[in-house]
Amino acid sequence: MANYSILTLARNALQRHRGWPQAWRSPTLRPSYDAVIIGGGGHGLATAYYLAKLHGMRNIAVLEKGWIGGGNTGRNTTIVRSNYLNPESAAIYDHALNLWEGLSQELNFNVMFSQRGVINLAHDPGEERELRRRIYANQLAGVDAEWVGPTQLSELCPILNLDPNIRYPVMGGTLQRRAGVARHDAVAWGYARGADRHGVHIIQNCEVTGLDIREGRIEGVQTSQGAIRTPKVGVVAAGHSSVLAAMADIRLPLDSHPLQALVSEPVKPVMPTVIMSNKVHAYMSQSDKGELVIGAGIDPYNSYTQRGSLPVIEETIRAIVELFPITSRLKMMRQWAGIVDICPDASPIISATPVKGLYFNCGWGTGGFKATPGSGHVFAHTLAKDAAHPINAPFALERFYSGALVAEHGAAAVAH
Repeated sequence: MANYSILTLARNALQRHRGWPQAWRSPTLRPSYDAVIIGGGGHGLATAYYLAKLHGMRNIAVLEKGWIGGGNTGRNTTIVRSNYLNPESAAIYDHALNLWEGLSQELNFNVMFSQRGVINLAHDPGEERELRRRIYANQLAGVDAEWVGPTQLSELCPILNLDPNIRYPVMGGTLQRRAGVARHDAVAWGYARGADRHGVHIIQNCEVTGLDIREGRIEGVQTSQGAIRTPKVGVVAAGHSSVLAAMADIRLPLDSHPLQALVSEPVKPVMPTVIMSNKVHAYMSQSDKGELVIGAGIDPYNSYTQRGSLPVIEETIRAIVELFPITSRLKMMRQWAGIVDICPDASPIISATPVKGLYFNCGWGTGGFKATPGSGHVFAHTLAKDAAHPINAPFALERFYSGALVAEHGAAAVAH
């Protein structure tokens, strides 16, 4: 009977996959477009989607050197929150969170956004003062935030170790109830399908090899599939932004680092919220499949490799086992790394450049996934209007000359 059931399941799976329509087309590359987006991750696809839907630009190409969602979009830990310290940061991340709340309906595609709350732990009086300061700043900016003590923490996450004798005892934490997690692949697929329906060309396996610039203006791009003429180029290439900028003789203030994560074998629901600890540089949530998703901080060295060093994972696991003792006997199923680019002030760059028609959206560091819809929305406005949206105006390149930095090292916290 068991063998019959397995064979039946396999046969049905094969039959139901036959004749499925493509979620988006695989078009032939045109010789020219009104705009080209370099990077087929969530931010790039969202930019194309909003350019087409809100700004009426339908002759657009998204160029992806690999496959859709195969970069950082598919290599993150899916956390969504907006409780950043500075009002400029709170504005863009809360703009994104507002869009997250209606994104499945907007795209007619279930992105599996789950508002289960995100908790940032405090382990000493200094950290508690800093987190309480962030709560007050969030409340002034209209972002929901509250303090929770040990009693509330035990109710919100019963598996959290509140023993006062552990290496870093838990004193309390901040809670953003509207925050949560989403499905990273679904976000890329939903935006890709939506952009395609508005006529956007999504070109996979198309690597950009050069930028055509004449008299200070972008005129086109060179790719592994041929040359393209275009008056506007938006670069959203995550950890490789510096490589693309160098093609235009632009040096961006970015460092690229591997960022690691891993997941456990699936277990029954034990983690009803997201717990983050900057002190021990580890955080954890539970996926809908039951896996415990564990994140670490960045590896300290610069690299473009999609793998990280073992000591970072060892220290992360040591911290997780102390915070959540029941994880000590779990098997870890897989580990991976993405490539993140980080600005000196831990805030992104969403900006025009000295080259007319060339724009960059980069430097999100460890927090890019949560910003996906908001980032795409304001970047599309910037490209279409050739003027910054009020929300992303503080994140222009000029801030590194003027000194008007948006320092977010504290609120960015552990990689997430």
